[in-house]
Amino acid sequence: MKIQYRILLAGLSAAMLLSSCNIYRNYSRPDEVTTAGMYRDTLSAADTLRGDTTSMGNLPWQEVFRDPYLQSLIAQGLEHNLDLQTARLRVQEAEASLQAARLSYVPSFNLNPNGALSWYENGRRQWTYQVPAAASWEVDLFGRLLNSKRGARAALMQSEAYAQAVRTQVIASIANTYYTLQMLNQQLAISEQTVISWRKSVETMKALKLAGSVNEAAVVQSQANCYAIEASLPDLRQNVREVENTLSNLLGVAPQSIECPGVLADQSIPSTLSAGVPVQMLSNRPDIQSAEAALMAAYAATNVARSAFYPQLSIGANGGWTNNLGSMIVNPAQAIFNATGSLVAPLFTRGQNRANLKTAKARQEEARLAFQKSLLSAGNEVSDALFQYSSAAEKEAFRKEQIASLERSVSYTEQLLYLGTSTYLEVITAQQSLLSAQLSGVQDRFEQMQAVVYLYQALGGGR
Repeated sequence: MKIQYRILLAGLSAAMLLSSCNIYRNYSRPDEVTTAGMYRDTLSAADTLRGDTTSMGNLPWQEVFRDPYLQSLIAQGLEHNLDLQTARLRVQEAEASLQAARLSYVPSFNLNPNGALSWYENGRRQWTYQVPAAASWEVDLFGRLLNSKRGARAALMQSEAYAQAVRTQVIASIANTYYTLQMLNQQLAISEQTVISWRKSVETMKALKLAGSVNEAAVVQSQANCYAIEASLPDLRQNVREVENTLSNLLGVAPQSIECPGVLADQSIPSTLSAGVPVQMLSNRPDIQSAEAALMAAYAATNVARSAFYPQLSIGANGGWTNNLGSMIVNPAQAIFNATGSLVAPLFTRGQNRANLKTAKARQEEARLAFQKSLLSAGNEVSDALFQYSSAAEKEAFRKEQIASLERSVSYTEQLLYLGTSTYLEVITAQQSLLSAQLSGVQDRFEQMQAVVYLYQALGGGR
């Protein structure tokens, strides 16, 4: 009978150990998650992104954003930005949680000293005391503590990835806001210079009217166009102020005027914009790292739910000193010790455990889908940024030719007006077209610089 009982117990133990193998298995990326064809080649058929070995996201931010003043602003933002400071505190919280999970392997100790003073009428006082110490230790037979620790480590990875995402966002936002400020300042300067030029044109129209070359309508029309440009200046100045306030907030300082030397045309950018192979982007982007860490945490939580089906072994011990053993008062103090062990197996909670496991599996699948979605979103962002850069560069080349042609057009129509072979409407139309093209040219260059920022952010730069 004893032999049969031992065989049955050994068989049950072996079955439990074999069925719990999944509990100890490390996380591995699901086969369903793929990085192939994540973004389209927007350069040329001969220069495919899939063949790149260098990712722009691997460059230090100082090599991408080379403006010295912009570099000083980014450095200030990385030190004082409030969102980034909050993200760093979250990392510290996750580190503490992981440390607590690691300490769950260590026995716990409790000390609970107590004493009592009692006496009876006409009796002597009696003082009793106890200094008990208790220790308990859970033996991790089926990986509950192991997977809890893995989940805490995944949570730390999520916090670190979040902090990196905030850091990348701070760098990109400061650079983008700085370029926006340069664009607005340049557009404001162009408009102010145009106002000066058009005021001279108004005076010219007045002189031509006195000479009989044009009528009063030409003078009034030229004045109206000049006033229209002057009316746009307050809006541009307001936009400059709002962008300065936004940049001040990113830097963690009170709203203030911010110097913005130079123009967008003088900004240097990396000679080549390469996206790198998809696996590099996978390892660089903090949002993808966070999504995979969430999947790792869900995988560990599923294993914790599985471990609830198996027994938990706990070992405890008590010891200490007392002067009260039984009903007798004993002095001096005596030492007392005892040890216990317990094996708790779930019998009537399998339905609840199955529901918990089903929930954990569903959450794990949700995390996998979120991970795959983050990859697809990353591919879209890289593709959009690359195409925006190439489109802006193409537009800028045509815009330069347009501006040069319009500058000649303004000059020719003004000369023809003096000769009496052109009308004031042709002059005004040419001037308006030139101003519009100049403002658009600044916008084209800004979009090109903005694409650099977006691509750097999309590739997980800023590490």
